[in-house]
Amino acid sequence: MGLDMPFQGSRLRLARLFSGLTLADLGEQVSTTRQYIQRLEVSVDQAPSAELLAAMAEVLHVEEEFFFLPVTDEVREDQGHFRKLQTTPQNVRHRILSYGTIFNMVVNYLDSVLSLPEVNTPSIPVDTVEDIEKAAEACREKWGLYLDAPITNITRTLERAGVVVTTFEGVSEKVDAFSLVRGRPVIVRNMDKGSTSRARFDLAHECGHLVMHEGIETGDSETEAEANRFASAFLLPRGVFFREFPRTSQIDWRAMFRLKERWGVSVQAIVRRAYDLGIITAVQYRNANVYISRNGWKRGEPCEPPPEWPEIIPLAIQALKDTQGISCAGMARQLHLSKNVLAVFGIKCPDEPKLAHNVISLATRR
Repeated sequence: MGLDMPFQGSRLRLARLFSGLTLADLGEQVSTTRQYIQRLEVSVDQAPSAELLAAMAEVLHVEEEFFFLPVTDEVREDQGHFRKLQTTPQNVRHRILSYGTIFNMVVNYLDSVLSLPEVNTPSIPVDTVEDIEKAAEACREKWGLYLDAPITNITRTLERAGVVVTTFEGVSEKVDAFSLVRGRPVIVRNMDKGSTSRARFDLAHECGHLVMHEGIETGDSETEAEANRFASAFLLPRGVFFREFPRTSQIDWRAMFRLKERWGVSVQAIVRRAYDLGIITAVQYRNANVYISRNGWKRGEPCEPPPEWPEIIPLAIQALKDTQGISCAGMARQLHLSKNVLAVFGIKCPDEPKLAHNVISLATRR
């Protein structure tokens, strides 16, 4: 593979966006013009010199062969659920989509050589609040979750249903979470978010998009409110919540934190759930939020649940080595990516031992 095959400008654009470089940035780093980089990306009959090809591969952390394969399964904007879509800068959205496309290359590769969990996410259209409640309950039932018990680890729950949970270093800190709808759904979350209870809510929110909004453009106030209601219903099923929420004239905060410890949901979300279900009044809800704000709990709450870490990709990479004899670095080479690219997805490839040359040969004495 090499210059005897046609150069794929779409691959150059993909790698450039992934690296967060503008046309001018890349041109400057490889000593050419912005206009020539653009021609390489859009013209079917343009090909770089061998020297420029090597320089671009080095700057963009890919192998030269990367540029000679067509882009397949490119993630499009209509296949993503972005919170606050209208206010997310276009360059951030483009970079997220490039991350999604390259991450899909990794997932598709692992899917082709291993048996990852079967995708088992239901698609349930909704119109009313009651529809949303029933969709959350149906999702729990489909995944074998009791309607009166907490979800101990929502990351593992989603991954058992075939959803890949990951992080995109460099862009995911700009948003709480988002999801990509492909053959295998992907939820990208901010692993550095200070509140683990809110991180769990973010995952349930994205789960709501996957379940309720297949083929629907999201990011507006209506679909975001629907996903929030789904997350609340999924994490705090209404039947058991009605039984466990204490009925007092004023919010019992010790009881709220006991509920938080049991259900792994922030007290702010617990109070909102109580208001949505009509358990507390608008006055109680307002007073509760004033109290939460006064205590600084909007920035972070006490008594957070333990963090949850994605498991599918790390376990798959270990299985790849154990069953196929292919290391993480070997997978990177087959995808024509550098280990730096995989590190963006939290995939850390250990350095492989180098074979020594010109060493003294020692043999056992006979």
